[in-house]
Amino acid sequence: MEELVKTFHIEAGMLLAQFINFVIVLLVLYKFAYGPVLKLLNERTAKIEKGLADAEASHKKLSEISEKEAAVLVEARKQAQEIIKKAEDMAITQSQVIVTTAKEQTEKMMETAKKQIEQEKEKLLAEVKTEVANLVVMATEKIIHEKLDSHKDQELIGRSIV
Repeated sequence: MEELVKTFHIEAGMLLAQFINFVIVLLVLYKFAYGPVLKLLNERTAKIEKGLADAEASHKKLSEISEKEAAVLVEARKQAQEIIKKAEDMAITQSQVIVTTAKEQTEKMMETAKKQIEQEKEKLLAEVKTEVANLVVMATEKIIHEKLDSHKDQELIGRSIV
């Protein structure tokens, strides 16, 4: 070893001083360079992991929201179908009511018209009977050339009409 020390001119005091300087530089670098860089890398790793976790959570929430949206759409379609069915049922019921009401009104109008026709017929028959009776009286007067009294007129009218 002595040869090595003579060949390379190594001094023990100097070697010890260089070793101490190396340790001091190592500590300074660890304190001011390696420590902050390591801390920065750890913080960066934590941020990336948090970002990945947040992305996964967002993905799960998005999936849940999509499922809920699909369920809401299915429910909305069901409700729309129910509303349409109810509206169709109501329309059918109302059309049946309208048809029934129209038939009843038509029957009433027909009945009223029949009654009016019957009344008109009876009125016309009464007028015709009166007219025929007057014609019979006039014809009888002309034939008989004399005026009968009202009792005989009624009797003659009654026989002529029946």
